[in-house]
Amino acid sequence: MPRTILRAAVVAGALALTVLGAGGADAATGPSGTPTAADTAAIGQLTGGRATLDRLASTKFPGAHAAVAAAATADPKTQVAVYEPTAAFVTGTSDVPAALAYVAVPARTGDGTAATVWAERQGPSWTVVNVASGDYEQKYAAAAAGGYLLHEPQVNAWYAVRGDAVTVLDGSVTGVAAGTKLVLADYRAALHRRYADKLPGSAYDRDGAGGGYGGRERAVPAAAPDTVPVLPFAVGGALVLLAGAAVVPRLRRR
Repeated sequence: MPRTILRAAVVAGALALTVLGAGGADAATGPSGTPTAADTAAIGQLTGGRATLDRLASTKFPGAHAAVAAAATADPKTQVAVYEPTAAFVTGTSDVPAALAYVAVPARTGDGTAATVWAERQGPSWTVVNVASGDYEQKYAAAAAGGYLLHEPQVNAWYAVRGDAVTVLDGSVTGVAAGTKLVLADYRAALHRRYADKLPGSAYDRDGAGGGYGGRERAVPAAAPDTVPVLPFAVGGALVLLAGAAVVPRLRRR
């Protein structure tokens, strides 16, 4: 379903929370940006706060019933860390395979429809950047079973990563059967084939082939080279040819 953007101010505070899908890899191949205890507390206060609940109450996905404010809820004690491959990993200049993209919190809109609140680190603070339909992140995190959750947004592929093993999760648009396991080096080679010629500074980039496609339909904060997600540097049309699947950019469709 289409998604609607949700923004709110960060509310400070402390709360004991659980982060799903944030561990399971060794230090040499683990992702960067894993939320700390302070992060999970801030995310909990943010997503459980009045501003977020008010936005959930007024959020209506196509085909849903009229919103009833009192029914809007969020579950800030359940947080799913979602990681994405980095440009440096694709090019082989870093062994860090992924960086934190956002933290997903399951919720309900005012009419009771399942939704997910996305919280993103922006500078020293956390901001709610989206309310998406469904609870896919929570389901994928459960399937990851102790690994961290990796999302390849250009083709809407989801993986569980445990140490050196990358496992395709059910529902991914990869052309590869769910449960298929790759070693990290083979997954990097596949990413390199798909995206290496489309990163910043490439001829593809200089020729303007990106056509303004940024994936998130909003400003993406600057990040260090090792933590820049691949997403902003790819184009839907080209990736349809590369991956054999329709692109599912953020904030458009699940």
